[in-house]
Amino acid sequence: MLERYRVEGDIAARDELVKRFLPLAGQLARRYQSGGEPLDDLTQVAVVGLIKALDRFDLDRGVAFSSYAVPTMLGEIKRYFRNGGWAIHVPRAAQERALKLQRVTRELSGTIGRAPSVRELAEAMGSTDEDVLDAIHAGNAYDTISIDAQRPGSDGEAGSYAETLGADDERLDLVEYSAVIAERLQSLSARDGLVLHLRFAEDMTQSEIAERIGVSQMQVSRLIRSATPNYARPRVRPGPDRPSARGSAAP
Repeated sequence: MLERYRVEGDIAARDELVKRFLPLAGQLARRYQSGGEPLDDLTQVAVVGLIKALDRFDLDRGVAFSSYAVPTMLGEIKRYFRNGGWAIHVPRAAQERALKLQRVTRELSGTIGRAPSVRELAEAMGSTDEDVLDAIHAGNAYDTISIDAQRPGSDGEAGSYAETLGADDERLDLVEYSAVIAERLQSLSARDGLVLHLRFAEDMTQSEIAERIGVSQMQVSRLIRSATPNYARPRVRPGPDRPSARGSAAP
């Protein structure tokens, strides 16, 4: 039938070969089946690899067709997982380790009758514990859940995952600022405290403050400068044309 298809172009012979090797495609698909990937989809991918193997197989190689078809179908399945199955982009090497870990975990669990440890998985895979842990983390990137999805509640009330996310507290920075200026504010007189409150809390202009407390705008400006700590004032570094703090020109 291979000769009829490859040499004579008999499509019916190819279809018959696909039917004969369908059980093998299904067996390979089940080997890579995961909880979130339908078996029918994996079987279809394996069949695509089978057809490619039929189209590429060289009759003069002198080897059994199955010896060539199996790696081709497995490569198609791995390519499917690598290119279309992952929700988050993961490097190819990490993807292959995650798939190998999944297969080894399933085989070891059936052999020892329990979930294998990291050390046991590392020995079975011929790798280190760190590689196994990396493969576990990479496998978590295969599926994602929307934050708007409903989650089961322990008390029977369901809610979305978005409801469990925290938010930035815009007043958190005020805690640090309050600790810095608290001592200074306590040492101010009642009038100085009122001026600062009107200026920075109620955002009043100096003219409005002057009219409010019955002084001139110049006096309000002096009060603000005297009540404001030195570290809060803008510092101007002396320059060639600017007097230094001692009154002499900077060199």
